[in-house]
Amino acid sequence: MRALNDPEIRASFVNCSKGEARRLNLPRGLAELPWENLDFLGWRDQGAPDRAYLVAEHRGELVGVTLRVPSFRRSLTKTNVCSLCVTAHAGSGVALLTARRAGAAGREGNSVGSYICADLACSLYVRGLRKSASVTRPNESLPVEEQIARTVANLDAFLTQVRSEAPVA
Repeated sequence: MRALNDPEIRASFVNCSKGEARRLNLPRGLAELPWENLDFLGWRDQGAPDRAYLVAEHRGELVGVTLRVPSFRRSLTKTNVCSLCVTAHAGSGVALLTARRAGAAGREGNSVGSYICADLACSLYVRGLRKSASVTRPNESLPVEEQIARTVANLDAFLTQVRSEAPVA
């Protein structure tokens, strides 16, 4: 992913108002992020733990979505798998992140959700640059490049649902 700046990130959001996008807390240290190892920019809001944000290239344009994070903690005895990067985590390492749909559907209260790494560091897990706490990522027969492509395709499908006006079946 190419390095992004504050105005680009704020202008990319499709499922919130421009005012909400102006007020959201951006991650600290944008310039120091490992952009060359990111397929998308994802972060949790330090001031509001029930909020997260994701920005990615989607079909030729920069798309940002606001996400809600459930306030409850899952059991630490269960293992869950991220639907984007297929990384296994102990209970609280994966969360059901929900995004209000873009446009009229979102204004009517419709949303989509997916089980995603709670820290939104999927790109780093796939590349082996970050390890899941207490769960070993299984060795896959797919080369890392294909795992990255799978992660991007899964993210593309999620963003398509967020941007779609049609109801999800």
